[in-house]
Amino acid sequence: MRNRHLIARVYLSLTLVLLYVPIFYLIYFSFSSGKNMNKFEHFTFAHYQTLFQDNRLLAIFLETILLALLSSLIATIIGTFGAIAISGMKKESHKKTTLALNNVLMVSPDVIIGASFLIFFTALGIGLNFSSVLLSHIAFSIPIVVLMVLPRLNEMDMSLIDAARDLGANSWQVFSNVLIPAIMPGIFSGMFMALTYSLDDFAVTFFVTGNGFSTLSVEIYSRARQGIDLEINALSTVMFLFVLILVGIYYFITTKKSRRKNHRVIGGLVK
Repeated sequence: MRNRHLIARVYLSLTLVLLYVPIFYLIYFSFSSGKNMNKFEHFTFAHYQTLFQDNRLLAIFLETILLALLSSLIATIIGTFGAIAISGMKKESHKKTTLALNNVLMVSPDVIIGASFLIFFTALGIGLNFSSVLLSHIAFSIPIVVLMVLPRLNEMDMSLIDAARDLGANSWQVFSNVLIPAIMPGIFSGMFMALTYSLDDFAVTFFVTGNGFSTLSVEIYSRARQGIDLEINALSTVMFLFVLILVGIYYFITTKKSRRKNHRVIGGLVK
């Protein structure tokens, strides 16, 4: 057993090293006064100063954050209702078919999804701009939310809903006061995953973005083709810290909720 634990720890350590060393290597050179990552020269914040003076890049950064927040919020609302609808299906065959269709979007290559959206928008005469990117991000985020919310619905004790109805609660009260609080951890998880997927996406966005709108992933790709600039390292560092803050907020919220849940029941009696 000790050998197994040792192997597991070594494996986990190697995995974390492979994941985080490239990120910290990138962050390390964002403070170099040089022009590339061949050699670290003098410590400086010059690349961060250049970044915050680049109005175009800052505008793209803010637009990317806005896009991720909007798409994740809308996808969470639609995905939550979709998960509730799937959970409420009476026939098992209908439920499995709907889940299979939902999972197809999860495993489909991003290039295929992006090309499909491009053809779809072109056929409908929809311009490639912020709206087209937003609709695409909402579409590929919904299946993620559905998969995160469904397990919570399956674990939920449905007798709580029956008890609420027996006590005279109407449909809205059951939905808002019983169902939503019970699946809220799944909703938060789905929204967080949708947010990170939107921030991270490149392939789909590359197909559906136009001349009037761009995201950070597309902009970084365009600049990288002309040569790696350490301003990109500074931008990546800022993005990494932003995501780190989001993870911290999510961890704080889920930890606080779990503590409240643990203290809610004392001696078998609900407070």
